[in-house]
Parts: sequence; C-alpha cells; structure tokens
Amino acid sequence: MTTKALLDGGPDDLTGKIVPVTPPGQELKIPHHGGYEHYKVTTRHEETEEGSATVYRWWERTEVAE
Repeated sequence: MTTKALLDGGPDDLTGKIVPVTPPGQELKIPHHGGYEHYKVTTRHEETEEGSATVYRWWERTEVAE
C-alpha cells in the first residue's frame, strides 16, 4: 500500500511537496543536493490535490560522504 506524505519544513523546494511513502513509517529520508533531508511522521493529515496526505515534519539534514 502506498500512502502520500506532505512535507512540512526543510528546504524551500521541498516544503509542500507530496511524495509517496511505501510502507508508512516513522521517518522519510529524501536525497537532496548532495545529502539527505530527514522528515518524521506527525499525527496531522491534510487534504491535497492528490487526496489525503500524512504530514511529515523536517527535522535534520545529513551530508553524503564523498
């Protein structure tokens, strides 16, 4: 089952973006500009153009070692 996540916070180009989550979990790790943006699930849900989405709140960025 694929669920939709609405990203809240973090980089401007990711805030408000809707991404698939398979399976739903506690954390999302999104590759972004040479690192990863980490989002944690919240209890909030919002209606979007793509249907209901769970809100995931940004909490940290990690860099990818080269």
